[in-house]
Amino acid sequence: MQLIWQKFWPTAPRLWAVTIGLGVSLVVVAVVALTHLRGETIDSQARELSLLSLALTDEIHRELRGMNAGLHAMQVELSEGSLPTAGTRAERALQTRTELMAMVDTLSLIDRNGQLMAASAPSAAPDMASFAPGLNQLDDDAIAVSRPFVDPRTHTPLVTLAVPFKDVLGNAGGWIFATMPAEALLGAFSVASPAADARMAVFRRDGVLLAGGIVTRHTLDEASIAKRLSTQRATELRQLPDGSERLVALHSLERYGLEVLLTRDLEVMLVSWREAAQLTTVGVVLLLVLLVASVHLVHAANQRRATAQAALQTQLSRANKLESLGELAGGVAHDFNNVLAAIVGFGEMAQDAAAPGSAQARHLDKVLQAALRGKALVERILSFGRGGGQASTVFEMEPIVAEVLTLLAATLRPGVVLERGLEAHGALLRGDPTQAFEAVMNLCTNAMQAMPNGGMVGVQLVRQQVPALRVLSHTQLPAGPYVVLTVTDRGTGITPEVMERLFEPFFTTRGAHAGTGLGLAVVHGVVAEFGGAIDVQSAPGKGARFTLYFPECTDALDASGAAPKLASSGAGQALLVVDDEPTLVALAEEMFTSLGYQPVGYTDPAKALQALHDEPQRFKAVITDEVMPGLNGIQLTESIRRLLPQLPILMVSGYGGASLAQRAAAAGVSKLLTKPMQRADLARAMAELLR
Repeated sequence: MQLIWQKFWPTAPRLWAVTIGLGVSLVVVAVVALTHLRGETIDSQARELSLLSLALTDEIHRELRGMNAGLHAMQVELSEGSLPTAGTRAERALQTRTELMAMVDTLSLIDRNGQLMAASAPSAAPDMASFAPGLNQLDDDAIAVSRPFVDPRTHTPLVTLAVPFKDVLGNAGGWIFATMPAEALLGAFSVASPAADARMAVFRRDGVLLAGGIVTRHTLDEASIAKRLSTQRATELRQLPDGSERLVALHSLERYGLEVLLTRDLEVMLVSWREAAQLTTVGVVLLLVLLVASVHLVHAANQRRATAQAALQTQLSRANKLESLGELAGGVAHDFNNVLAAIVGFGEMAQDAAAPGSAQARHLDKVLQAALRGKALVERILSFGRGGGQASTVFEMEPIVAEVLTLLAATLRPGVVLERGLEAHGALLRGDPTQAFEAVMNLCTNAMQAMPNGGMVGVQLVRQQVPALRVLSHTQLPAGPYVVLTVTDRGTGITPEVMERLFEPFFTTRGAHAGTGLGLAVVHGVVAEFGGAIDVQSAPGKGARFTLYFPECTDALDASGAAPKLASSGAGQALLVVDDEPTLVALAEEMFTSLGYQPVGYTDPAKALQALHDEPQRFKAVITDEVMPGLNGIQLTESIRRLLPQLPILMVSGYGGASLAQRAAAAGVSKLLTKPMQRADLARAMAELLR
C-alpha cells in the first residue's frame, strides 16, 4: 500500500485528497448512523418494555384489587357477626370465599395473640413479625404483606396479605390472612414475556424480594435494594450487581407497597444492531476499497481516453442501458401480468356471482378498474422498453383525485391530516388517466414528505376559466378553461436555490436513501404531456403550494369499462390449457368451463405434449403460455405442429411485443393474446379459432 501511495500521490494529489476526504466522511457518517441506530434501538425497546411492564402491573393490580374487595367484605361480615370465626361452619365459609378469589390459596382468621381461629385449608403460616407494615400498626383499610415463606408440604414459596378485622362489639378481633403462591404476583409474565432474557421481580418497598428475580447471584442487602428502588426512574439502563447491563422498567402498586420490575439484557437487545454494525463495517471497507480502486482506474482512464472514444463509449453505454431496462421491463411485466390475470379473471367470475347493484358488485367493479389500471401501467413499462407512445382517452379527473386521497388516507403517518375540497364534478381531461393518477399521487406524497413532524395537506380540485395569458412561476398559462388541482402543505418551504432546480430529474433535497428525485420530474412531464402548466408558490418556513392547470376537454366521455357482450359459448369442446402458474391454470379451467368448454389443465408442458400424443383427436384447441420452464410456448407449438398441423393454438403471454408476435407466427401459433385478458377477449378468441 505504501508503494502504491508513493506512485500515485505525486501524479494526482488533488484527486487523492478528495478520495481521503470522502473516505473519512464515509466512516464518520457510518459511525454517526450506527450510534443513532443504537440509540433508536434502545429507545424502542425501552418503550416496548415500559408498556409491557405497565400492562403486567395493571393486571396484578386488578387481581389484588379483587382480592382486597373480598377481604373488605369479610371485614364487614365479621364485624356484623354474619361470618363465623370457629368450627366447621367457619371453615366452610372460608373455603367458599377462597374459591371466589383467583389468586388466593388459603384464607385464615388469626386472633390478636397470633393463634389460628379458622382456616379454609391446612397451610403454613408466616412469621407474625415478617409483615410490613407491622400488624399491630395496621389501619382498618390498610394491607400488610409478609415476607415469602415456604410451604413445608409442597416446598412452594408463599406470600400472605393481612387485613385487620373487628368483632361484633367493635373491638380488635385479629387479622384475616390471604395466602397465595408467590408466583401469582408475576401475573401473566410467563405468557407475555417478550424474550428469553426478560426478567421480572416483585419487591416490597423495604427491599424484600417477594417473587421472581433479576440476577442469579444476590450481592445487595434489602436496605440497599430499597434505596435503589426509591431512586429508580420509570425506565432506564442500569448496571446490576452481577455486572450485567439491563434495561429496567419500574411501576409501583402504592396501595400494597409493592414495586414491579421488568428487565431485559442490553446485550441481547442489541444483537440485531451488532449484526447491522458488522455488515455496515464490511460495507464501508468494501466501499473504501472500491473508492481507491475507482480513483486509480479513473486516473488511468483519463490518460488514455480520447475524445472520439469517449463519444463512442457514451453512445454504447446509453444503448446498453436502454436494452437492459427493456429486458427488465419485460421480465417484470410477465410476472406482474400473471398476477393481474388472476385478479381480472377471478374478479370477473366474482362479479358474475354478485347481486347487481349490491355493495359487493360495486367493490368488484373497483377491483377490476384497479386491475385494468395496473394493466395500463405495465403497458407503459413495456412501451418504455420498446419506445412506444402513451394511451390517450377522455376521462373524468375528480374520481382519479378521490382514489388517490382514499389510498393515502389509509397510510397516513401520525400527525398528518388530509383536507380535501373536490368541486370539479364532471370535469373531463384528454390523456392517460394512469399518468394523471401518478402525478396526483407524487404531488401529495411530496407534500407529506415535506412535513416530517406532521401537519395538514390540502387538496383542492376546481374548474377555472383563465381570461388572459398568465405568467406562472415556471411557465406561461394561455387563456382558456382549465381543471385546476392545488396541493398545499405546511412544511419547511422551498428556498430560491431549490426552486430553480425543482423539476430537474434526480434532483432531491433528501438523503440518498429517502428519494429518487423523480417525483416532481414526473409531475412536470405529465402536466406537459396534457398541455398544462405548473405554478409553485413557497417561502422557507411557510410551506408550499403547487397548482397544476390541466386543459379541460369538451369531447364526450369515453365508454366506461362495461363488460362487452360475450361471444357465443362453446359446445363442450375439449381444450388443452398449459401454464406453469397453477393459479392461472385453475382460472382458465373455471373460465372455459363457464363458457361451455371442457378444459384440461397442465402446469408441465412436457406432460401436456404427452397427453396430445396419447389422445391426438381429443382436444379441439390448445391454450399455452410463452415463458415456462422446460418447454416454452414457442417450443411447445413447434412440437404440436409436427404432430397435429391443423390444431388451433392460442398463445397467452404476459410479455408481448413485436418480436414475440413474429416468433409465434413463425412457429405456427394461430392467435396471440397478452395478459391480463378479460373473459370477453378469451371468448371471442376461442369462437374465432373454433369457428
